[in-house]
Amino acid sequence: MRIRTLLGGAALAFAVSVGLASAQTDTVPQSADARIVRVQDQGAGETRGPVTNLPVPRYVSLKGSEGNARRGPSLSHRIDWVFRHAGMPLRVVAEFGHWRRVEDKDGAGGWIHYALLSGVRTALVTQDMVELRSRPHPDADIVARAELGAIVRLGECDPGWCRISGGGQRGWVPKSAIWGVDPDEVRD
Repeated sequence: MRIRTLLGGAALAFAVSVGLASAQTDTVPQSADARIVRVQDQGAGETRGPVTNLPVPRYVSLKGSEGNARRGPSLSHRIDWVFRHAGMPLRVVAEFGHWRRVEDKDGAGGWIHYALLSGVRTALVTQDMVELRSRPHPDADIVARAELGAIVRLGECDPGWCRISGGGQRGWVPKSAIWGVDPDEVRD
């Protein structure tokens, strides 16, 4: 078992992601794999999950302070990763029953029970000391700075910027400075 953990951070009181081992690309047993399909939505050309009918891939967050990522979609599969930070953004890439296959920023992950996941959107700061601005413009006033690895709450996003909050601060950052939102995603 490998542990994905976060170490203490400073700005916005968040943490830096540290991988203790490289991710393995293991497959689900043949019987389950055949039933894990992605349904194509005819209208928008968008891929939808067969269980929830929500977009796949999509972003979620870790609900509690620990979540086991397993090799396959059941408790009988071995644990490959343990995510250890509440609010960690994860990307759902497949669904099977009550299980969701998730990945972190580095592509590490596995199957997590849906009860351990939240629909609350968070993001991971990917640039050190990124400047939070008062409005979505590079010349806007700087209201705070966030350290590399900070986990922040994701607010509205326009084509190039997202509003984030954490540690009592909030502001706008370029989408390129965070992980947990698609480049073309717009949020109200």
